[in-house]
Amino acid sequence: MKATDIKDPEYFHKVVDCQYACPAHTPVPEYIRLIAAEKYTEAYMVNWESNVFPGVLGRTCDRPCEPACRRGRIEDEPVAICRLKRVAADNKGDVSAFIPKAPAQKNGKRVALIGGGPASLTVARDLAPLGYEIDLYDEQEMGGGMMRSQIPAFRLPEAVLNQEVGFILGMGITTHFKTYVSSMKTVLDKNYDAIFVGTGAPKGRDLSELEHRAAVNTQVHVGIQWLASVAFGHTTKIGKKVLVLGGGNTAMDCCRTARRLGGEDVKVVVRSPFSEMKASPWEIEDAQHEDIPFYNCHVPKSFVLENGRMKGMTFEIVSAVYDEHGRRSLKPTGEPDVFFEADDVLVAVGQENSFPWIERDLGIEFDKWELPILNKTTFQSTLPNVFFGGDAAMGPKNVITAVAQGHQAAISIDLFCVGAEVHQRPAPFTNLIHQKMGIHEWMYDSAVVDDERYKVPHADKKVALKDRKLEVELGFNLPVAFKEAQRCLNCDIQTVFTDSRCIECDACVDVCPTSCITFTEDGPEDELRTRLTAPANELSQDLYVSGILPTKRVMIKDENVCLHCGLCAERCPTAAWDMQKYLYNVTKAGAFKHA
Repeated sequence: MKATDIKDPEYFHKVVDCQYACPAHTPVPEYIRLIAAEKYTEAYMVNWESNVFPGVLGRTCDRPCEPACRRGRIEDEPVAICRLKRVAADNKGDVSAFIPKAPAQKNGKRVALIGGGPASLTVARDLAPLGYEIDLYDEQEMGGGMMRSQIPAFRLPEAVLNQEVGFILGMGITTHFKTYVSSMKTVLDKNYDAIFVGTGAPKGRDLSELEHRAAVNTQVHVGIQWLASVAFGHTTKIGKKVLVLGGGNTAMDCCRTARRLGGEDVKVVVRSPFSEMKASPWEIEDAQHEDIPFYNCHVPKSFVLENGRMKGMTFEIVSAVYDEHGRRSLKPTGEPDVFFEADDVLVAVGQENSFPWIERDLGIEFDKWELPILNKTTFQSTLPNVFFGGDAAMGPKNVITAVAQGHQAAISIDLFCVGAEVHQRPAPFTNLIHQKMGIHEWMYDSAVVDDERYKVPHADKKVALKDRKLEVELGFNLPVAFKEAQRCLNCDIQTVFTDSRCIECDACVDVCPTSCITFTEDGPEDELRTRLTAPANELSQDLYVSGILPTKRVMIKDENVCLHCGLCAERCPTAAWDMQKYLYNVTKAGAFKHA
């Protein structure tokens, strides 16, 4: 095999599995170490630099980092990365001095942001310090977008959202709230240098094809619109018997909100099997804790009327059948249809993009799903000065993906506005920093011990169900946060091997707790993976391969199972192994230096 090029910025990035899995590439181990050191303000700012909304995401993130966590490979549960982020947010000091300020002297470029959600706010956060004049348009009364309208207050307190949105709007953003943009042509006519569309996926899918749907209109509500109505105080109650249709996170928010608004008998009815529900496992668990039952493999069939009002719904029982390619189809079981009584039905079966306000003769092209045709790297549309991001760009995802796309769109807008090539992306900032090893002086430790994940306490259920604004999760206290932070295996502390120092004593092989190091003859990768000390069967992670050593062997390390414990470096008599902290930061707008 070819020797590994550790100067490639993406090599060690991929080894830091949690950071690599995060769409915004937040340096997770770095901020977790700061939490363990009680440096909460510093941990918050490390987060804010990349994910922009640490307090929001510490409560609501979809957590793509956690399934990737290396701790989860040696125990059942990964590090509680998301909830540790909240610890930094809840315990930070005054960060106002660290938030970038917009310069008094502007750069002469004007940018319009349509929509006030996480993608647009991220673009504003990146461009305002560079001197751009920014106008933000949103039909809500305050910024936040779907974070305000669709995430219930019992999951995300308004004060947390207001503070983090305020950090950005305080940079001198000109806001046009309570302003619905009804025409892209009108915005284009204002001669902005660039326009960013971050309007989300505001259209909830309905079940208009079902029998009697039109007749029960007052008792059937589209989930995302209903959540917004509750959030803004327009809806304050619901019937005692409620059906929630759908198995995603919006359905979980609907059913839990319904319990707080008077729903006594709230059922979640889902087409798919329980194991295939799209909702996050922890959201499902919280709904079950609040005594909400799930009825899976039930397909909505019709609304049932009695004296002109909805009495309930009937459902067909199905089973999931899979073909040889793993594609699922739902087949009726032949069992009798099921009837559920209902005073109200909340439909949460998906969201769609909606761009009725974008005229189709402006040069902005759309695909067959009515999504804008974009470059997936630059987020530039077919009209060069118009960019998209978040759910408006490529369909519904989550807050952290919207943030990541906002960062990339901001880079593109900056490059476009100065006449540079938008495809010429600035390289990430990376660095390898030596960590001292030894008995007497430590900059790094990573104990490899079994340590179960700590549980986040919740408010008393009886109290929580009476107040839709009472936050249910209470967060870690500081002693428990320290213990949870110590579970991190510091995957960004890399094992760096220097060929010329190795005497091939194999001491590192003897001391390695996971048998991930092998000295052997070189060979093709597929064959080499089978004859290591422990076979390396996970092809998604690379092998670390040295150059040819004096005995004509090579050192091979399986990056997938290495625990970054540092025992190899501690044991090595010649310092051929060294522990070096790898920093990786995705470059933001303004990093590209123009001539």
